[in-house]
Amino acid sequence: MGEHGTWFDYLNKFEGWRSFDHWMHDKLGRGWSKLMFQESGWSLTHVLITILVVLIVFLGARSFFKGTKTADKGLVPPRTMNLRNMFEYIAEALYGFVEGGMGEKQAKRFYPFIGALFIFILFCNMFALLPGFSAPTDTLKTNVGIALLVFLVTHIYGVKEHGLAYFKHFLGPTLGLAWLMLPIEIVSHLARPVSLSLRLMGNMMADHKVVMAFFALIPILVPLPFMLLGLLVCLIQAVVFCTLAMVYIGMAMEHEEH
Repeated sequence: MGEHGTWFDYLNKFEGWRSFDHWMHDKLGRGWSKLMFQESGWSLTHVLITILVVLIVFLGARSFFKGTKTADKGLVPPRTMNLRNMFEYIAEALYGFVEGGMGEKQAKRFYPFIGALFIFILFCNMFALLPGFSAPTDTLKTNVGIALLVFLVTHIYGVKEHGLAYFKHFLGPTLGLAWLMLPIEIVSHLARPVSLSLRLMGNMMADHKVVMAFFALIPILVPLPFMLLGLLVCLIQAVVFCTLAMVYIGMAMEHEEH
């Protein structure tokens, strides 16, 4: 199993899977190339690992929910560390993180969205540290999707908060500067999902290559420090992505009318 090989490669031994993969490649694969975009190396691996991430999060959320239905209403934690405990700690820490970034009022409003983003990105990142897996976030296919989601939420809630007056901030403080400020603002807002996607992809891809390089040289003990550093990178990248998402949403909600 090479650097880019995963356990899902063994699915290619099944004729039905190969047929499905080829059909998806014909429908969704990119055959054109231009500048930095070459013909895509088609793979459904990131989709399958994303499904695993969603399944783990679902099981954790289910365990958390079942804990609230006990006689003590979930106030008394289990005696042993389990999935419910882990997700309770994550949920509590995440709420403090969102509250610190957006304030108490907005935290109650956006905590489900930011918390879901954080958990999804974190678990996707950490899959790269498991032998035989890769991170769905080391590809633009995943990152562009969640970055566009942040972009849409930012402007939807901006319009919802201020109405059509929200778009006045694109024109600058005075109408005389509108011809200059409008293209600058449009480019800066369009650059946000691009920077979110590329930053996450670049960091996760680089981290994965460093860990795999040392694993290929000496697979016993030597990669452990780099895997611990990789775990820190996974956490930091989830924090950075969600922090920027909170900043963008907060700026859209706080724009004053000009």
